Amino acid sequence: IVLQASHFPIKISSAIGGHYKYSNTNTATPPPPLASTLNMRILLPFIAFSATFLSHHSAVNAFSTLHVSGVSQSLAASRLRAVSVAAATALDELSTMTTLSIDSADLDVVEKFAKAGLITDATTNPLFVSQAGASGDKRYEDMVFDAIMYAKEKRGGGDSPLPDFEPELNIAMDKLAVNLGAKLLSFVPGKVSTEVDVRLSYDTQGTIERAKSIIDMYAEMGVDKSRVLIKIAGTWEGIQAAKELEKLGIQTNITLIFSFLQAAAAAQAGCYLISPFPGRILDWHKAKGGKQSYHPTADPGVLSVKRMYGYFRKYGYKTICMPASWRPSRGAAVAGSDVDEILALAGVDEMTIPPALLESLMSRGAGDIVRECDPKADAAVCCEPDFKLDEDTYKAYWDTDACGKDKLDEGIQAFTKSVDELREVLISKFG
Repeated sequence: IVLQASHFPIKISSAIGGHYKYSNTNTATPPPPLASTLNMRILLPFIAFSATFLSHHSAVNAFSTLHVSGVSQSLAASRLRAVSVAAATALDELSTMTTLSIDSADLDVVEKFAKAGLITDATTNPLFVSQAGASGDKRYEDMVFDAIMYAKEKRGGGDSPLPDFEPELNIAMDKLAVNLGAKLLSFVPGKVSTEVDVRLSYDTQGTIERAKSIIDMYAEMGVDKSRVLIKIAGTWEGIQAAKELEKLGIQTNITLIFSFLQAAAAAQAGCYLISPFPGRILDWHKAKGGKQSYHPTADPGVLSVKRMYGYFRKYGYKTICMPASWRPSRGAAVAGSDVDEILALAGVDEMTIPPALLESLMSRGAGDIVRECDPKADAAVCCEPDFKLDEDTYKAYWDTDACGKDKLDEGIQAFTKSVDELREVLISKFG
């Protein structure tokens, strides 16, 4: 059934228990068939009047028992709710369906957003830790000094010759990351992700030992391991390290995910969370001669994340899908496109979002957010077999995964550069 209202065609796609679902068909570029449009709920008080619409999720919840036969609800009541809707922001609405993590180590910025009550978690990476070490801000300088003194104490005074200096540097790097993470946890109520030295990405045992050391450092600061995610690059070796850590009750975040294969392996290993990067997947497709502009629901990065999310939900994996690293699907020249991928993945388990994009979401109305990821709907359209991976089959498939291989190598190299920069900062401060 299609109801034509002035400039706003609405397609009634299904009615379940008297609740109606809709999709806006008035788009310049229609989404692909698999795009999730069945999860948008709305009250339709315009049937007896001329096109007055409410599209905010909270308004729908408040009227969720309204049936078509009950559309004689007063227009005044509808408009009162519309006023309430108008006061909310897209960030407010997104936070009702997706757990939000802030992608920043700027203490002032994290504190500001945490006080607003809209972010739950925080995440760090080698770049953030390196920036903190070199910032000159007294708060970070104190963290650096503490990390160096801690390393010296652990290594018997820090007077070893330079060839034996590596253990001290490693301890200091990890301690600085822990100091930063503990401070972030004083702002957010949830968890913080702290990354194992990315140079160990292909060393399973080395990753396990460093991860356990990081957890011990947090414990010394009074932080329970339940509030820490150990961040590990999504190599086969890293995923196997995570599998062993999860058995010890240490939760892991598998990062630099660019491939369904990586996501499936992480879920099968029992990893707590993955961080796929839809924006960098989009970058790869553009660089390889793909389109330079996509409808957000047809963005290759968005579709990759949806594929991972649907697989997790279909087969009952508890692994959380937390996309990060965002790009404008329609191109940077299009106004408002900076949050295209975020809007297209609204409803996914969790997202980590940098401050600039959090600000963008705060400048938009709540009506811009519609649930696009739904566990039942995405599980229903998942066509992937739950093929169990071992090292041989994984690596055979991996050899054919050009996007995954290219972007994982690129990501590890970029983070390694940040680690090297941090090492130089710490070496200059060891006295």
